[in-house]
Amino acid sequence: MRIAAFVTFLLLVNTFVFAKNGPRNPPISHKGKYRVQTPGKPNIIFVLTDDHRWDALGVMGNKIIQTPNLDALANKGILFKNAYVTTSICCVSRASILSGQYESRHKINNFKTDFSTEALMNTYPLLLKNAGYKIGCVGKYGVGVNNQPISYYDYWSATKKEQPDYIMTSTDGRTVHNTDSVSSDISIFLDKYAGKAPFCLSIGFKAPHEQDGMPPRFIGQERFKDLYKNVTIPQPETADPKYWDSFPDFFKTDVNVARVRWKPLFSTPELYQETVKDYYRLITGADEAVGKMMAKLKSLGVDKNTIIIFMGDNGFYLGEHGMEGKWYGHEESIRVPMIIYDPRLPQNKTGIKSTQIALNIDVAPTILKMAGVPMPATMQGIDLENPAKARDYFFYEHTYGKSPKIPQSEGIVTKDFKYLNYIEHNYEELYNVKTDPHETKNLAADPKYKQKLNELRELYKKEKQAVL
Repeated sequence: MRIAAFVTFLLLVNTFVFAKNGPRNPPISHKGKYRVQTPGKPNIIFVLTDDHRWDALGVMGNKIIQTPNLDALANKGILFKNAYVTTSICCVSRASILSGQYESRHKINNFKTDFSTEALMNTYPLLLKNAGYKIGCVGKYGVGVNNQPISYYDYWSATKKEQPDYIMTSTDGRTVHNTDSVSSDISIFLDKYAGKAPFCLSIGFKAPHEQDGMPPRFIGQERFKDLYKNVTIPQPETADPKYWDSFPDFFKTDVNVARVRWKPLFSTPELYQETVKDYYRLITGADEAVGKMMAKLKSLGVDKNTIIIFMGDNGFYLGEHGMEGKWYGHEESIRVPMIIYDPRLPQNKTGIKSTQIALNIDVAPTILKMAGVPMPATMQGIDLENPAKARDYFFYEHTYGKSPKIPQSEGIVTKDFKYLNYIEHNYEELYNVKTDPHETKNLAADPKYKQKLNELRELYKKEKQAVL
């Protein structure tokens, strides 16, 4: 009787602790051949495409590009229509995503600089690992070369190259496209960890980044070679040569990297059609991989407890303003697609088209909040699922490179206006993005906007100090 009473007491204590604190690791029930994870800590998958501009998704209003799987996630989740990066280049943006910090704080402003070991410990994947998550990284990591955190991850299949190649050789000697290789690694990770413990998988597609070279090329999967073949893509308004000619002399040079890359890809109408279609094909390939991932999650029985966050690491000029690439502060360069799909949310919290400003520095705080892990004081972003913290503006900075190849720039972006300062030359730009969304007219010298210019100058000075 004493033993029975003691067992009953232990069961009651266990029930109380479980009810109060939840399971340390979500228990697994086995149903047929599938592993079904019961609700507890959510699984989290962060999907990052490379050089993916904001309007290159069907759900963002693009009538030509085919992205059915990402569109479906957006329609069942939250689509952030005003998502931006705080620095438009992949190495800096990825460091900001992982750390939740501006470039001014994390100090990674080139492709060679690594996180310190201390800084690595405060990136979202390692904070989740410390909280009991299994963590994985596949595809492109993209931060540093010597102190990449391979040994800390439970699964690592990311290249150490600054830029992976599109055409790869598999371990058995077969030729495989980078997107298909990433898709295969996603499946391997999920087979290994889905349903066994809460997991966080960080996915970095190379797509739709160009394959560097002279000329650079966009190399899609062979099966998509005829996609968009019979479509004519309208040229943007700012492809007109007068917009390139309107830049100041320090910017309008033949060694400006954005102009160098424009020539072999956009300098004729035929090149424009070929380049944009190839860019779209790569995005459709990544979208297909997302669809396969969603099917895999469902087959493993973990789809109802797996959050998906999707984002581009920076935008991309497709001939606008006479340029190709990113770096500078125009919408094409700094604005990106962003989706949060959380299957645990009630139906009235899904299908939302949010107009709040979302940033790459918000990814880490949002993921940590989802997992119930405290956010380090070093992080500067916000939890995107808490609209009460929505911002009205943000600081933009880009100090990778210097004139004349990539003139450095900083500024302030609001929902209605944008102030940019090319800091090596103290050259200012002011755009009313509400009435002039393509940024065709610099208002910095317009007397009617003197007050607005002064207001944003002061805000810029203040925020430049605040982000340190």
